[in-house]
Amino acid sequence: MGACLALCSIASCASCLCGSAPCLLCGCCPSSNNSTITRLIFSFFMLLGTMVSVIMILPGMEVELRKIPGFCQGGTAIPGLENQVNCDVIVGYKSVYRMCFAMTCFFFLFSAIMIGVRSSKDPRAGLQNGFWFFKFLILIGITVGAFFIPDGTFNTVWFYFGAVGSFIFILIQLILLIDFAHSWNKVWVGNAEDTDNKCWFAGLLSFTFIHYALAFTAVVLFYVYYTQPDDCTEHKVFISLNLIFCIIISIVSILPKIQEAQPHSGLLQASLISLYTMYVTWSAMTNNPNRKCNPSLLSLVSNVTTAEPSGEGTPGVVQWWDAQGIVGLVIFIFCTLYASIRSSSNTQVNKLMQTEEGGGSGGEGVVGEDGIRRAVDNEEEGVTYNYSFFHFHLCLASLYIMMTLTNWYQPDTSSQAMRSSMPAVWVKMSSSWLGLGLYLWTLIAPLMFPDREFN
Repeated sequence: MGACLALCSIASCASCLCGSAPCLLCGCCPSSNNSTITRLIFSFFMLLGTMVSVIMILPGMEVELRKIPGFCQGGTAIPGLENQVNCDVIVGYKSVYRMCFAMTCFFFLFSAIMIGVRSSKDPRAGLQNGFWFFKFLILIGITVGAFFIPDGTFNTVWFYFGAVGSFIFILIQLILLIDFAHSWNKVWVGNAEDTDNKCWFAGLLSFTFIHYALAFTAVVLFYVYYTQPDDCTEHKVFISLNLIFCIIISIVSILPKIQEAQPHSGLLQASLISLYTMYVTWSAMTNNPNRKCNPSLLSLVSNVTTAEPSGEGTPGVVQWWDAQGIVGLVIFIFCTLYASIRSSSNTQVNKLMQTEEGGGSGGEGVVGEDGIRRAVDNEEEGVTYNYSFFHFHLCLASLYIMMTLTNWYQPDTSSQAMRSSMPAVWVKMSSSWLGLGLYLWTLIAPLMFPDREFN
């Protein structure tokens, strides 16, 4: 009897893996929308690939793999069995490049397939919201195939693909942060007005002050540690320009005409954008190959000067676990999960993110013939998000993770060594400037085009 029940349970799980998202997560999210669950599962694929990449680049992994008898070329051998695996490829930055290449191809494939899907009645919507077991097999197959790509120029070419994709993804991160701050401000102001409780306003004021305090502290530290009186001209320009730009957007956000056209705009959004801009500035400066202008965080904490020469320097081992890499991963995870569950009321952000207006919250669920409550298909009349753009966003996220885990270092195809490069610096800085320009545009657009709807 127990064996029969087990077989029935396995059969039920198998049908869910091959079926729809509501069936797959019926026990975890019985009152969720089909669209939300689908995005969460795809985001889980993304985060799973990120975890694998992190494990692959951990220091000492190659040493541990070589201890496995008969596995790595040049490692411990088993008599009569030839070691076939090139462990130089399956660990280190090369493995990260190939893992992220596989994820990029996977999400780009679905982005192309899902172009033009308007509702769940489209046959392609079934592919979007179901067949998870086969999708997982496809991802594994692409990943295995990626590890057979010969080195050659692959690493160098894919580095530039990663730089361009990460540039676009940083802009999307900024848009998501704008949306998050807008929703945050709207909810807390609404709570204050509805309950007549001034603590909500005090909370908004406190967080705004904290954001500005952290941003200003960052500027001071940048001038102290990342500039020199007779050197580091680029850093001085970067810090000064972004400080000026942050002051400009803060002033513009509270102008009376802006407040009249955008009642929910304010210093909370501007403060959060300013803090994020300072993070991108710091992240860019940490990629400067001139070690005189780019002291490591360890040297700052321990007050030890680095002996690495300026200029191109010497290639070194990838240190993905440094501070800017960890902060980048945290922001990435937050933005990825927020993109999976967001339902914005901001029309401008929705247009930029290719998301439908409103998008309801969780429904009551649907009880199937087996008595199990399943999620609601809330896209019969129309999709709540652009399927193709969502996959394109995850495609760019894969490239961003690749660059973050490898510190945006340019690979040396002749070895496992990596080096900092100025292109990475300019990519990050230009993305911060363009992002600030986008936020400024969301503020002044209603004044420039009063006949259009921007609420």
